[in-house]
Amino acid sequence: MPNDKSVRPPRHPPRPSRVRARPPGRAAHAFDRFATAVSRRTGSPVAFGCACAAVALWAGSGPLFGYSNTWQLVINTGTTIITFLMVFLIQQSQNKESKALQMKLDELLFAMKGADDEMIDAEDLDEDSLNKLAAHYAAMARRARDGGACSQARE
Repeated sequence: MPNDKSVRPPRHPPRPSRVRARPPGRAAHAFDRFATAVSRRTGSPVAFGCACAAVALWAGSGPLFGYSNTWQLVINTGTTIITFLMVFLIQQSQNKESKALQMKLDELLFAMKGADDEMIDAEDLDEDSLNKLAAHYAAMARRARDGGACSQARE
């Protein structure tokens, strides 16, 4: 890392809220690996092609089954079950990615000279506090656009 005055060592040790009290068990690791693998594969062009082929096959079989209620129930039930299960898998992967991104942003805030330390863990604030913080930064942005000094002092 270059010896730059804008980079400084972390001022604080990691916050206790970031440290797990107990490591996750085997089941949590297995689910994490499974959810990550499924999320990656189902987001691929091949998976989309397979889904389109399944729908085309179902639609093509309509005349064979006389477009019956059972024929319609097959696609409705199948897509509902798959959607229900995928919500949990995708949410787990999204939570992990979001946590990693927040930790990276926190590290950047720790390292940047002049950064507002109160922004660290901003994702844990309640809605009212986030709205006040957003209004503060919106006002700073307006002042910067208008040529005014961008002050770190809170109003």
